[in-house]
Amino acid sequence: MVVCQFRRWLLTLKISVVFFPCLMANSCFSENIGVVRGDERVMIRSDQQILCRYKYGGVPWKPYVEELYTPTGVNILRDAPSDHLHHHGLMFAIKVDGVNFWEEATSPGLQKTEDTWDVQSSQNSLRSHGGFTTRITWINSADSSVLLKEERTLWLAVNPEPKATVLGWKSRFTLPEGKDTAELTGTNYHGLGMRFPVSMDKDGAFLNSDGQTGVEGTNDKKSPWCAYSALADNRPVTVAMFDHKDNPRFPATWFTMTQPFAYLSATLNLSREPLAVKKGEDLVLRYLLVLMDGQMNADAIRTIGTKWLDQPFEIK
Repeated sequence: MVVCQFRRWLLTLKISVVFFPCLMANSCFSENIGVVRGDERVMIRSDQQILCRYKYGGVPWKPYVEELYTPTGVNILRDAPSDHLHHHGLMFAIKVDGVNFWEEATSPGLQKTEDTWDVQSSQNSLRSHGGFTTRITWINSADSSVLLKEERTLWLAVNPEPKATVLGWKSRFTLPEGKDTAELTGTNYHGLGMRFPVSMDKDGAFLNSDGQTGVEGTNDKKSPWCAYSALADNRPVTVAMFDHKDNPRFPATWFTMTQPFAYLSATLNLSREPLAVKKGEDLVLRYLLVLMDGQMNADAIRTIGTKWLDQPFEIK
């Protein structure tokens, strides 16, 4: 049924498709990765199922990961809930020169996706993955001035054992011509954040790399990774987010909460320490997400994260 729906979807869209065939019959990667770009979304899938939907068209203020699936097909993201319409699945947003790109209230910042795409799938002896690179212009909607330029790369892979969906996120920020600096600020939750489905809001549990648990043990704490485990429609799932060792201010300062809903965000601690992007000095941020079916297992999280953090955050 899913395959049939996927084929019908291809026929009704003006799309670009990349699917990389398996080159090694005995490869340790059991699933090929395909990438489909439509007019509003990029879909990344394995041989078996959809892994991710990234929405960039038909959005008023910012592009984001709309859906993200575990290996058995459980989506762990929620888009634009009625209590916070500006919460969009997995999104990266902060304040730049005082312009708010997170909350979509009075004169919010605009992350405009440019019509420049590099969509690829690749398989080699180290990994099988697919994804895209696109460019985003960060604009002050009040006066249309350009505050930042971003080159954003997302790639997806399926870790074979233990089975996990792996998402790599890389953002390279530069200044537009004629601008010498940009000041990054934000609240204690601004950064790369994710909103979970309603079913995951209840009775979930946080764990970080230091073995600390709960909101009290993980919120506003610095740690290389933080994980959240809960029931998604009565099916246990775990998602872990990793900070990259080359990111500024590593390890990340985490924002976690469970009331009145669950939220997880990797931050640069901008509420206390503004960060300047300077002319000629690119700011590069890398993050890794690991999704597994079942309750969290710290050893499995650490093993998978260590393996994929060592891989290039590129799609070529």
